[in-house]
Amino acid sequence: MTSIAAQNLPRHTRIVATLGPATDPPDVLEAILRAGVDVVRLNFSHGDPAAQVARGEAVRRMAAKIGREVGVLADLPGPKIRIETFAEGKVALKSGHRFDLVASLDVPPGDASQVGVSYLELPGDVTAGDVLLLDDGMVQLQVEAVEGERILTRVLNDGVLSNRKGLNKQGGGLSLGAITERDRELIAIAAGMDVDFIAVSFCRNADDMHEARRVARAHGCKAALVAKIERAEAIVHLAEIIDASDVVMVARGDLGVETGDAELPGLQKKIIREAVAREKVVITATQMLQSMVESPMPTRAEVLDVANAVIDGTDAVMLSQESAAGSWPVRAVETMARICVGAEKQFEADTNFEQARRGLERADQAIAMATMFLSEHIGVRAVVAMTESGGTARYLSRFRSSVPIYAFSHHAGARRRMALMRDVFAMDYDSRGQTPREAARGSIHLLVEAGLLAPGDRVIFTSGEHMQTRGATNTLRLLEIDADGCAAGLGEL
Repeated sequence: MTSIAAQNLPRHTRIVATLGPATDPPDVLEAILRAGVDVVRLNFSHGDPAAQVARGEAVRRMAAKIGREVGVLADLPGPKIRIETFAEGKVALKSGHRFDLVASLDVPPGDASQVGVSYLELPGDVTAGDVLLLDDGMVQLQVEAVEGERILTRVLNDGVLSNRKGLNKQGGGLSLGAITERDRELIAIAAGMDVDFIAVSFCRNADDMHEARRVARAHGCKAALVAKIERAEAIVHLAEIIDASDVVMVARGDLGVETGDAELPGLQKKIIREAVAREKVVITATQMLQSMVESPMPTRAEVLDVANAVIDGTDAVMLSQESAAGSWPVRAVETMARICVGAEKQFEADTNFEQARRGLERADQAIAMATMFLSEHIGVRAVVAMTESGGTARYLSRFRSSVPIYAFSHHAGARRRMALMRDVFAMDYDSRGQTPREAARGSIHLLVEAGLLAPGDRVIFTSGEHMQTRGATNTLRLLEIDADGCAAGLGEL
């Protein structure tokens, strides 16, 4: 059974860390998990898939060793458009000069006048006047004409362009779908790894997420689906994408390139707000502590960036290059954890229950709303939830609160998926064969033994009349812990 005392309970915001060469040494992997990583990200855009599989296996072993619930997220590459290679590896482009993109399989290595592009349908997606952004916007090209497979552009700024850099269209509008044949192959690999999350890159609409889910389920994979919001089209279809997903990621890199940096802060807040309102988990990602790739200390701007995401209500914040390839992976995790804890002190639970969702169709959603309303008004120390799949914990955590939610499940997969939920601390407890009252006594006794609850504390306990039934939570009990560390009933709904 997972050690309750081993969990990093004071921090309510979750941390996702990307694995890579910097985290491959076992002592480093152990250190970042002990420092507070809740979910690891395997970026299948880079390296051999076999290396990512090995990393996933190493995480499972290490998490078991140190007694932590650590989720594994497989991030699919998606249809990333890239230029091809240059004869000399890179070129220096000058503002005002002509530079052509050639959508052909047999284009020779590029030079200062042209380069090939991986997406052969690109000429059909652009017209004169469009602006194409290469290397995250470091080089900008304006389309002047399209002649067959050749796109004639004018360079808008001086810049150096090297092999295989990414290409975006300002404002979006590229027609390629999110799930590539390569993604389908990688989903099969992820299914074999029993990952907890699969991230879909460059999704445009709900259909992309539905397709990813069909492919995953066909391989017997029960992973939660993460929609990466990084295309301008995704903002237009944001509500339907959120509804079709389990988790949403604010992928600020490509999103900022397509929409413009000035729009990014408002879009981040909008995505977080919409995800929470639609009862889905949300991750904020990309360059959160970018300076720590090289520096042992973050900038003040980075500290404020992470803190603002926490105050906005994100479930999780993510490290990318900082942990995967940086010089200070452990310190980056420690820094992220420290910033989260500091920001949470400034976070005010101000849920407006008058504006909360109406017309609830499920009993567990109604119980979650009632539970969190009471937690804000009667001074409870914690919420204790018996959950089969983690759904009850997710509904509870959508009402942002300073009260910890201890979610008990005997399903390891459910506990790992809950590792991404803000305010939720997943615990291993087997309530099979127990009545709800027996489960309440047993789970609360464990929390008292771990020093997380004490005599005199009030807690709210939620469960279903029929234990081990998914989505069956329909009971709420207000309990107080007596001098013997036992739970005494104060009321029931």
